[in-house]
Amino acid sequence: MGQKAIKTAAPLAVMMALAGCMLPGDPAAVTRAAPAAAVAAPADGAPTSALIAELGARRSILPQGSAYAEVAQAVLAANSRAAEAELRGARLRAKAAEKNWLPSLGPQISLSSLSDIVTSLMVEQVLFDNGRRKAERAHAAADVEVAAVGLAQDTNARVFTALSLFAEAKKAREMALISAQAETQMRRFAWIAEERFKGGVADMSDVTILRQKLAEIGAERLAQAEAATAALAELNAMSVRPLDDLAAAGTDVPHVAPGQGALPLAVLQAEAEKTRQIAQARLQRAGLLPAITASATLSSDQSTGPVLRGGGAPFGFGTGDNLRALGAAEEAADRRLVQARETASRRLQRLRAEASAAARQAQEARQLTIAARKNLDMFQSQYDAGQRQVMDVVGVYETYARQQAHEVDLKYNAVLGQLEIARDLGLLADGGSI
Repeated sequence: MGQKAIKTAAPLAVMMALAGCMLPGDPAAVTRAAPAAAVAAPADGAPTSALIAELGARRSILPQGSAYAEVAQAVLAANSRAAEAELRGARLRAKAAEKNWLPSLGPQISLSSLSDIVTSLMVEQVLFDNGRRKAERAHAAADVEVAAVGLAQDTNARVFTALSLFAEAKKAREMALISAQAETQMRRFAWIAEERFKGGVADMSDVTILRQKLAEIGAERLAQAEAATAALAELNAMSVRPLDDLAAAGTDVPHVAPGQGALPLAVLQAEAEKTRQIAQARLQRAGLLPAITASATLSSDQSTGPVLRGGGAPFGFGTGDNLRALGAAEEAADRRLVQARETASRRLQRLRAEASAAARQAQEARQLTIAARKNLDMFQSQYDAGQRQVMDVVGVYETYARQQAHEVDLKYNAVLGQLEIARDLGLLADGGSI
């Protein structure tokens, strides 16, 4: 019984010895070290990849305790996080790939005696594979990085959608309030015009015009109220709790500092995809080159020693061209990364310019609103003194109301611009919480 155990263990010991005696300086050998697989997060969840560490270090620009931060927390709590499941699968695949240098075991099927399947095992150890196993580890590790960036993009996109709806609801409510104030004032003007008509000092045209304006303002107020209700309903569908009360909170505009978020998420995704594409090309290259594999059979009654055999695809007249094509694929991956950086930089510069312009225009609109209010007060005083007609005051008030609406519109354009920048840079949610 002891002799059979020794016979069975001897080939396995030889195989393990061969696995530990690889050519130390040969990059094509099946090395046990897995530097590329180091991007996979370990069991405690702490990232060791530079890219994943950079994602985890990013902090949200949303002010703590603000309405925007509360909205973000509420919608993230209800997130199904499908991208998280993809990342978990990629991490498990990377963890499995770290052990691809070890020997593989499997039953040996013989047509002459199918009963030997249980007691006969085939042990294989790849000795030389032109970097195939190393490329497999690099490819699995790059999958983790791609999935991690995808999770960050998905999370930031969800928060951006929620905050856009929140800003839309707040904007519609402010617009409805302006319309309600204008409706109240226009109703007063209409009453004055009707009384003047009854007294015979004015004609019916002023009354008709003011009634038409009153109907238009009422329709606008109703439309803005409905828009706010629709936006809040959609936002509440994304959240774990109703957020109607937050829409009445003050406007705290989040701001992205110029140095925040060195690289957009699109660039990080291009870098991770480049690494994966290069690993894929090297994996295909190794498949076109010869390999050396040692195999042995382990059985309860007899065992065979290790047998060396070659592998890989046979050489053909097109092998050289295929190898050069794989080299071109690596160059194409580098160029796609450069192009992604240029595209992301252009988009970021445009968003920053638009957000800065919207903020400046909002400040100018605020000053114009103040000036319009002063002009309205002057016309009102002149009307009270009998120096102006009611229709003169109506025209000035309409100018003031339009300026108020324009100021609100620009204010929320600036907010959305900052949110777009933060979304592209991955700054709408803390990387550690993602």
